[in-house]
Amino acid sequence: MKVIESGKLRNVGIFGHGGCGKTSLAEAMLFDAKTVTRLGKVEDGNTVMDFEPEEISKTASISTGLASAEWKKVRFNILDTPGDANFSADSRNVINAVDIALLTICAASGVEVQTERFWELATAHNLPKIVFINKMDRERANYFGVLKEISETFKVTLTPLQIPYGQEDTFQGVIDVLKGKAYTFPRDGSGAMTEADIPADLQEQYEEYRTKAIEAIAENNEELMMAYLEGEELSDVDIAEGLKAGMKDGSLVPVLCGAANKNMGIQPLMNLIADAGPSPLDRQPFVGTTPGSEDAVERASAEDAPFSAIVFKTIIDRHTGKLNIFRVLSGTIGADSVAYNPNRETKERWGQVYKLLGKDKDSIDTAVTGDIVAVAKLKETLTGDTLCDEKAKVIYDMVKIPQPSLSFAIQPKSKGDEDKIQSGLQRLCEEDPTVQIRRDEQTHEFILEGVGQGHLEVTVEKLKRKFGVEVTMTTPKVPYKETIKAPAKARYRHKKQTGGRGQFGECELTIAPRERGTGYEFVDKVVGGVIPRQYIPAVDKGCQERLARGVVAGYPLVDIEVAVVDGKFHPVDSSEMAFKMAGSMCLKAAVEQAKPVLLEPIVNMEIIVPEASTGDIMGDMSSRRGRPGGMSSKGKNTIIKAQVPLSEVLKYEPDLRSMTSGQGTFSMEFSHYEEVPGDMAQKIIDASKKEEEEE
Repeated sequence: MKVIESGKLRNVGIFGHGGCGKTSLAEAMLFDAKTVTRLGKVEDGNTVMDFEPEEISKTASISTGLASAEWKKVRFNILDTPGDANFSADSRNVINAVDIALLTICAASGVEVQTERFWELATAHNLPKIVFINKMDRERANYFGVLKEISETFKVTLTPLQIPYGQEDTFQGVIDVLKGKAYTFPRDGSGAMTEADIPADLQEQYEEYRTKAIEAIAENNEELMMAYLEGEELSDVDIAEGLKAGMKDGSLVPVLCGAANKNMGIQPLMNLIADAGPSPLDRQPFVGTTPGSEDAVERASAEDAPFSAIVFKTIIDRHTGKLNIFRVLSGTIGADSVAYNPNRETKERWGQVYKLLGKDKDSIDTAVTGDIVAVAKLKETLTGDTLCDEKAKVIYDMVKIPQPSLSFAIQPKSKGDEDKIQSGLQRLCEEDPTVQIRRDEQTHEFILEGVGQGHLEVTVEKLKRKFGVEVTMTTPKVPYKETIKAPAKARYRHKKQTGGRGQFGECELTIAPRERGTGYEFVDKVVGGVIPRQYIPAVDKGCQERLARGVVAGYPLVDIEVAVVDGKFHPVDSSEMAFKMAGSMCLKAAVEQAKPVLLEPIVNMEIIVPEASTGDIMGDMSSRRGRPGGMSSKGKNTIIKAQVPLSEVLKYEPDLRSMTSGQGTFSMEFSHYEEVPGDMAQKIIDASKKEEEEE
């Protein structure tokens, strides 16, 4: 693939709610640009962008697809992002790599939950937007209704550059309000565009929207505005320059429409991107920091600036290894190069540089400013890392990614695969930073954490396909804890005589509750040598072993002060083991008198649901012993905050999906521990004892 100058690049991220037709749009763009010879169909499993087996089986994107295409001597880097909230981290990372957010909205469904998320993300990063209202051929398609909904939801003034030529089963093309032409398309997917005059019945509507569009464009240029107000006719050149300036600074949000699955309306969209879309050279300087300090560093988006890049995606393959994908923010880089990774404080060397077309790679000699490329087998570099010239070090921050909100305990189906599980999942964690694997020190389970159930199911499928390990997923055990509510005292003598040397150790302990979260403290208050100094640590060790096992239900005992105040020893039979046993049993006896209670983890939750579902969610939260933490509106959605016991929301995602018809999302994080209500505590204790008996 030939090298192209930065000004001829267009980095386009396609964002939108799941099912709005993003992948179909990307496929139509590739087909019209003659990058591919066949129009890929999601339902047929033959698209360029969705090539992972998991994507084909689910007929949905789970990872960002990348491809390049040339149109009107401009190279498009197209990034087709997942619309499912389970895989939103991949979509969020793409914000770092693109210069245009192509927000795709279904003409029948309108603004949906993820639409709002991506709109806000693009706005927060000052990313120019284009709205493409897709699926105009669908039943209940309503272009003007969606325009109104977008404006009201996001409090934005849109600039429709097209009006539809028919809709639903009569949709046949678009009316270009700037060029004053109708463009029609057959429904056979060929994309063959025919230019025609505007039908008489659409003439009035066309003139209305043309006036609005020209006014919006003129407002971005004082000279144009004055000319327009004075009644001068703006030239095509004036309009084109004004449109380009408005898209560059984000003040204009153009709106177009079509039906991507039938390749209708795609070419005018590509023309707009090529003619008026911002290039990498139009970006403001990128701001990072000097490694090891908070000093800000600017890098101009220019080919003569020092090289810097940000890694926004990593692909792991069992056979070919790791593929890091990055956007060149400044400077140029070629094959057989060395770059510095300031995040890992190491140099990285690579051979070939690749352009991607789905799963296929094409090597290039040089990557210029703004280009998106891939390199293989970097030793330490991960998603989110910066690569730069060692003589001009800089670190860029990535977009904050969602924290895991769902956990499953996993275990291998085949014995002896524990090591394979760990190594395989660690590789997948490199590919997807929202996947986390840990071993719970309390429950001794392998815990797999992710954004949602669908996310973790796909991770497990990948683990099997890429690394040959099958696992079962179960609801993880709740990490309850035990503590005490009152002080107490106990004395215990450990005495054992077996014919030879016996065992003897006696201690007296006082215990008292400590403030929540302060842990365990051991105090030596022995006087007079009633317990020799060398045996005091053994009493402490015995207490700690008892803490780990608990007293009430086998859960760790926390937030307790233990003081050894008295005891006895035998000059022959006393030993560290005897005093360790005495300490453990004495603490158990003391705790039983100290009003022991169970503690449960409480999590902070943020739930985003359609307004219509608010009442159902609040009622459901109440039934889960949740405490409301406030509500706020956000477009068509309500944000609900609450504190809820972890045990009540371990399986929350499918319930939320059911209550909101798949529209609701949530996140949660650990807050603190609280006492379990008495009746529930007894059930937990009984269950624990039963489990112990069965073992």
